[in-house]
Amino acid sequence: MVATATPRASYAEYLALDAASELRHEFVAGTIVAMAGGSIEHGRIIGQVQYLLRVALAGKPCAVLASDVRVRIRAADRATYPDVLVVCGAIQNDADDAHAIVNPTVIIEVLSDSTAAVDREDKSFDYRRLPSLSEYVLIAQRERSIEVFRRNGPRRWTVDELLAGERLALTSLGVELAVDEIYRDGLGPIIPSITPPASSL
Repeated sequence: MVATATPRASYAEYLALDAASELRHEFVAGTIVAMAGGSIEHGRIIGQVQYLLRVALAGKPCAVLASDVRVRIRAADRATYPDVLVVCGAIQNDADDAHAIVNPTVIIEVLSDSTAAVDREDKSFDYRRLPSLSEYVLIAQRERSIEVFRRNGPRRWTVDELLAGERLALTSLGVELAVDEIYRDGLGPIIPSITPPASSL
């Protein structure tokens, strides 16, 4: 993400800008932040996680939502677009933002070089202020490594790290996902494009 050079904005001004722009923006205590596009690998992992969760949650009263769905965190004066989120039960919208959800059960972020620090620190702290959130998951891109933060009380969280060959248990959803399956989408490795030789004519 790259912060825009805008003065402190109201939430209404943020909503107007975000609705009028082709880019997505986050709102952080009066600052509007433009979100950069992700890499191909980032998108592949997100797509695979969404697919695996939809299969695992089939028939359960939970919705798997994509990264174009906004989450409002009133306690942190923040609005953001998680890579993947799951809501179980009725979806609750923000009183001032009909397009924002306030009751996610699970939030998942796929780490990239530009977002890893924010996802691990400021955003992690803010997400955990959502009363509904039971688990917050961070998925690395460069290695098979997943961290899951679990709520064990009003302000108590524990963290587990899962590696290749292990299984990610999302206890709030009653599902398990194999770490290796999260990193496998059946498309094979990304092959760099080949630039044709310059014409000799």
